[in-house]
Amino acid sequence: MAFIQSIEFATDQRSEMHDLLTRWTADAMVSGTAQRSTLAEDRSNAGHFVMAVVFESAESAAENSARQETGAFAAEFAALCSEGPTFREFDVVAVFGD
Repeated sequence: MAFIQSIEFATDQRSEMHDLLTRWTADAMVSGTAQRSTLAEDRSNAGHFVMAVVFESAESAAENSARQETGAFAAEFAALCSEGPTFREFDVVAVFGD
């Protein structure tokens, strides 16, 4: 079953965060197990974001989390956050459209 991890956070360092997330996504999709990621900014609260990362399963997400590269990313990521990060985990129940 597909699995989504969401990461909610705020940052004042938009450019640095964008660069880090671009590097992490490329690595996680090539060397890790992530299938896709989407970053969205709150229109009513600038600088507040949610990132959704899609994995094949909860097990593949756990495998990705265990990677040394993911741990290094997480430390850099947390340092750039002014709030959060808050992680949530979801099993995909249905997909509508594409």
